[in-house]
Amino acid sequence: MDIQVGDVLKMKKQHPCGSSEWEVLRIGADFRLKCKGCGHQIMIPRPKAEKNVRTVVRI
Repeated sequence: MDIQVGDVLKMKKQHPCGSSEWEVLRIGADFRLKCKGCGHQIMIPRPKAEKNVRTVVRI
């Protein structure tokens, strides 16, 4: 899967704030994602992130 820093990922499940869109801040073995709804940042392993992505929006 071709994901770059700055892309917005639409995930299968929503964040508790109600948003399902995440901005990619860092890539590597883990992804650092920032919720587009509330700004919360998480680190998630690459396989789990790629499995849960529905669509990738290029900016």
